[in-house]
Amino acid sequence: MKKIVIMGATSGIGLHLAEAYASMGWMVGAAGRKETPMKELKEKFPQQVEWMKIDVTKSDAPQRLLELIRKLGGMDIYLHTAGIGYENADLDIEKDVATTQTNVVGYTRMVDAAYRFFRKMSEKGVGGHIAVISSVAGTKGIGKLASYSASKKYQATYLEALEQLSRSEGVDLAFTDIRPGWVRTPLLENDRVYPMTMEEEKVVPLIIKAIKKRSRIAVVDWRWAVAVAFWRLIPGFLWIRMPLTISREATPEETEIDTELANS
Repeated sequence: MKKIVIMGATSGIGLHLAEAYASMGWMVGAAGRKETPMKELKEKFPQQVEWMKIDVTKSDAPQRLLELIRKLGGMDIYLHTAGIGYENADLDIEKDVATTQTNVVGYTRMVDAAYRFFRKMSEKGVGGHIAVISSVAGTKGIGKLASYSASKKYQATYLEALEQLSRSEGVDLAFTDIRPGWVRTPLLENDRVYPMTMEEEKVVPLIIKAIKKRSRIAVVDWRWAVAVAFWRLIPGFLWIRMPLTISREATPEETEIDTELANS
């Protein structure tokens, strides 16, 4: 039976992915900071789910990951979905530091730990797969999302570097960088409207498909793939002069709808 560990499986996309993989018969190792959603997941899939409270910003997180892998009986795929972000035009330093601690330091800590695990498994002739949920925001620096977009660029670059390292070391390891556009999760503010927002129910199957195909880079969905391709064509001197709008205030009707979606 295939085994996947999902870091950040306590809400949003990560939780939906954990439920989806368990429903498909996989053994799922759920990890995150909130215990209640993982306990409920375990109750729903008692034979297929193991869980552990792990905070990626803590130094003991790699050791706890190994403990979860042992409980699960191994790991075929490490899927990193843990992340935070803020629309932070005011440059609130606490928000920027928190974003960096989770999306850069915590991400590095956990992906490194997964790589070291798979390196040892490769020595025994067993391959592995590291997949991460980054973002289309890493394509260019976005003013109101400065720390978030920079952290997502870091994630993509770091994964590329690890792939180069794995090839030089002869490690049998696949890498998948999944880059969604805006997804209606708790990460988005309910009183804001974001362009081309997608629902988790649509995004999760596309993520699972990309992981199954072992796609190196998967932009979700096709509309965002077109947008990203266009962004890449814009030279830097022009990009920084563009009045990019990433959200607007929602009307009362839109706020009511968004609240219903967030609570569904």
